[in-house]
Amino acid sequence: MKRQANCGSAAHEIARRHFLGLLGAGTAGLGLLGANRVLGGLKEQNRRVLVVFLHGGVSQLETWDPKPMTKTGGPFRAIPTKVPGIHISELLPKTAQHMDKLALIRGLNTHNNDHSKGYYQMRHGRDRMPGLDFPHLGAVTARGLERPQSPLPGFIRVPSGGRGSDAAYLGPRYGSIGVNGKPPVNSSRPATLTEAADLARREFRRRADERFARNRHSGPFATDSGKAETGIYAESYDQALRLMAKRDVFDLSHEPQRDHERYGKHDFGQHCLLARRLLENDVPFVEVTHRNYDTHNENFSFHLEQLGEFDTPFSCLVQDLHERGLLESTLVVVMSEFGRTPKINVRYGRDHWGKSWSICLGGAGIAPGTVVGKTNETGMEVVDREVDHGELFHTYLQAVGLDSHSSFTIGGRDFPLADPAKSPIKEVLS
Repeated sequence: MKRQANCGSAAHEIARRHFLGLLGAGTAGLGLLGANRVLGGLKEQNRRVLVVFLHGGVSQLETWDPKPMTKTGGPFRAIPTKVPGIHISELLPKTAQHMDKLALIRGLNTHNNDHSKGYYQMRHGRDRMPGLDFPHLGAVTARGLERPQSPLPGFIRVPSGGRGSDAAYLGPRYGSIGVNGKPPVNSSRPATLTEAADLARREFRRRADERFARNRHSGPFATDSGKAETGIYAESYDQALRLMAKRDVFDLSHEPQRDHERYGKHDFGQHCLLARRLLENDVPFVEVTHRNYDTHNENFSFHLEQLGEFDTPFSCLVQDLHERGLLESTLVVVMSEFGRTPKINVRYGRDHWGKSWSICLGGAGIAPGTVVGKTNETGMEVVDREVDHGELFHTYLQAVGLDSHSSFTIGGRDFPLADPAKSPIKEVLS
């Protein structure tokens, strides 16, 4: 017998449109609401993650692994840091003073020189595969370090707008919310709607939801997926209401003027200040993006400008997290999709390079002042402790107390948190 999905009622026709829009975020997450979490020794200590993504491919030679006085080194010097024996580029003088709180991975080889593949590798911890999608690090973190009573989203991207479809099988509840330095769009009650009318509207919605749920959850056409669809719809609406009540968290006008001056009034400075505000309000995962590092031309001029803008707000953020007691529970990662070629091209630029590059990390679970990996004199090859994006993903999860070898159980199926073929970089974990 052909199953009749539509009962034909007006209520069904109205709700159907809402469901279709919501389910566009990914139907793979429908089994989430009844999912069991199997994390094998999760140590929840209100830990959180901050990722600073240097979009376009920052040069390792102008940041974390300088090679001065070599044919590939470029014009910039290496300067000493707060940790004896560790030198980084002179373009990061303020960050150098916080190296006692940070660590470096200098032996990264992702075997890839493509932007989109690199984005995926570094944010998802796996290679992109046809027909398969894996959740973003932010979605995994939001799910694994979930604060059930928090009104704020678990995964926030700055700057960006709207909701991301980056949670894969974890479901839209753990997908990213993008903000641009202001409260989210449509997060306040319209001026034309009185508070009394708004409360009456909410009560009407609640009763309609209950009626729909009763009809959908019983009878010959009741299904588990129907229950999940209803639950996701209700959860999305309720999360929006909770977010409206906390919209001031996103309002930087509440921060002292001196902090606006310290961080810088340019976009990246303000985005870092917003990241601090979000982390102070216990958002599990915040990603801040700084753009314009794809330096095929005039690499040195661009890095002089870009890293000049990066250095001050990033160092302010690390210092403030440290002084406020948050750094010991906040993993900080500075990453990109790949590095730049040691070879300098005819346009004084550096091209895409995933064979031997670096990232910086620190805070929760990371041994400060550690350097893992080494490249040769010209930076062309990793000569000691080569690692890849899969190992980094395990390392991030372990650093915030998640067992990266465990799984989420969703709809009766186990989904590993990270690539089961990889393991964490133990030398950098405290």
